[in-house]
Amino acid sequence: MLLDTAPDLHMKHFTVAEARLPSEVLVALRDVPLETVAICADVEHHVFNADHTDPQVADALRRTHWFDLREWIKGGPGSGQAP
Repeated sequence: MLLDTAPDLHMKHFTVAEARLPSEVLVALRDVPLETVAICADVEHHVFNADHTDPQVADALRRTHWFDLREWIKGGPGSGQAP
């Protein structure tokens, strides 16, 4: 599905520590072990797949410059639409 809807993204699974997320996300997750929580993302494009990402991480990412994959496809930079 991703190859058809977002061919320019390279989604991979990471721990939060591996993904090097913004500090505001890390602060929001201060009680969560960052080596075990999962995120599915293209870290270069700042896009995450909420369906494959820990819900706490997804909620924290939505409050940053990161895009939910659905947002990316429908109206974000990956949509092909002008802003």
